Amino acid sequence: MEINISRMMNDLENIIGFTSTPGNGCTRFSYSQEDRKAREYLFARMDEIGLDVKVDAIGNIRATYGKELNKPSIMIGSHHDTVKNGGKFDGLTGVLAALEIIRVLKEEEVELSQPIELVSFAEEEGSNFGITMLGSKVCAGKYDLEELESIKNPEGISVYQKAKDFGLAIENAERDILQKGEVDAMIELHIEQGQVLESQQKSIGIVQAIAGMRTYKITIDGDSNHAGTTPMHLRSDPMAGAAEVIFHIRKTAREAALPTTVATVGKIECKPNIPNVIPQKVEFYVDIRDVEAEGVQMVSNALAERVKEVSEEHSLKSTIELVGESDTVKLSSRIINQIEETAKEHQFDYLKLNSGAVHDTAMLSGLTDIGMLFIPSKGGKSHCPEEYTSEKEIKAGCDLLLNVVRNLACKKPEKQEI
Repeated sequence: MEINISRMMNDLENIIGFTSTPGNGCTRFSYSQEDRKAREYLFARMDEIGLDVKVDAIGNIRATYGKELNKPSIMIGSHHDTVKNGGKFDGLTGVLAALEIIRVLKEEEVELSQPIELVSFAEEEGSNFGITMLGSKVCAGKYDLEELESIKNPEGISVYQKAKDFGLAIENAERDILQKGEVDAMIELHIEQGQVLESQQKSIGIVQAIAGMRTYKITIDGDSNHAGTTPMHLRSDPMAGAAEVIFHIRKTAREAALPTTVATVGKIECKPNIPNVIPQKVEFYVDIRDVEAEGVQMVSNALAERVKEVSEEHSLKSTIELVGESDTVKLSSRIINQIEETAKEHQFDYLKLNSGAVHDTAMLSGLTDIGMLFIPSKGGKSHCPEEYTSEKEIKAGCDLLLNVVRNLACKKPEKQEI
């Protein structure tokens, strides 16, 4: 059984047109007008095949085929939001794979033994509030209403208000929490966002574990003054302090943590941000990831220690705020085995690997069995306009997932007695 790749790519081309940065990658933040247009397009396609569609309090789309079976569903999907100037394939490929798989099963009149549910999680990228996977975290009950009112974007607008302004019934967030046993399994198809599959010339990655991560916001306050008249020994320069901390983070991750540990500073802000003025304040974010919790903790400890040392040495004031955290997640052996058996049966060239990127699927750990499929990313590029995965590679991943879902959710022929 195969998907219709031309139809799926047509969906992709339509939705990538919903961007606030045409000609410079895809920018489609959750709760934006571009998001609304993408949702309207998806709803129209879902209506064509008679899916039962629900949008929960935080904006996650859950669309069910075979709901009348009244059994735990097989959930497939991903997210359709992007980072600023992002790529075409991240997240959206998994959502459209789920849509196309349900179309094919309906067209082939395959008899289901349990429902199949398409999901597209809101605010996966964290582009609005700096917290990744917010939609799946709320779905899994990791934030309450009070926290949603306290989390704010740079303009001071809370998650609660942003969702409300988008027309969502955010006050029902706790009522919409996913319950254990409601979903039988969650399987997400996603681009790898790395170079392992390409370098190993494999078309499929079967994910075994998803890295845990912590995101810290570091604020360092100093004393703003004239760049030319203030002697070096009389300065309280937060930028110089930030530079020392950032260098130490890199050195720790490379030389003192585990081989699987990575740490990144990807966002930094300086005030007043004037070339001839010593800064008053510097804020930056530290992203630490590892499939082993020990690695994350080692860099976290080194970060706290170095910030304290630098602050004392340069007469600076500093704070460290944990703004996001997720644990390392081992994926379900039941789903890994099912994917591997299906890959062997249909002769897909696969590799088992771990995910350094964190995904929505990880948030559902403990509530259901979870699994992930990766397809190659050219040059490992992602979150940028150069992000690319070929039609052939997309089709291979979707065909494998289609057959995995068929094996899990469709009725097996009854054995005839001899």
